[in-house]
Amino acid sequence: QVQLVESGGGLVQFGGSLRLSCAASASISSINVMGWYRQAPGKQRELVATLSSGGNTNYADSVKGRFTISRDNTKNTVYLQMNSLKSEDTAVYYCNANIRSSGYWQTYWGQGTQVTVSS
Repeated sequence: QVQLVESGGGLVQFGGSLRLSCAASASISSINVMGWYRQAPGKQRELVATLSSGGNTNYADSVKGRFTISRDNTKNTVYLQMNSLKSEDTAVYYCNANIRSSGYWQTYWGQGTQVTVSS
């Protein structure tokens, strides 16, 4: 069982920046893929960015060049640096961890943190 706790959300002006943090209860070096997803009101949850244990990253087209996912293994924490924020980035952001064990994927979610971008 892995517990994920997000922090860093809040209210920010258009064009501003925020950094989200996701603290894991397990060593993130043992987690195959960690990522950030978001869900805006009335919309489905969507992928924002992922980071594999091998260091490969993947970003949604809508955030490429503006958001950066990174990790600090010593702190078991994954970050999402968000720059040039737009109103359409307003959503609840969720941390996600995927672990492959015995041929199966185990998926864990954090409780979410609200990001609101004001115009």
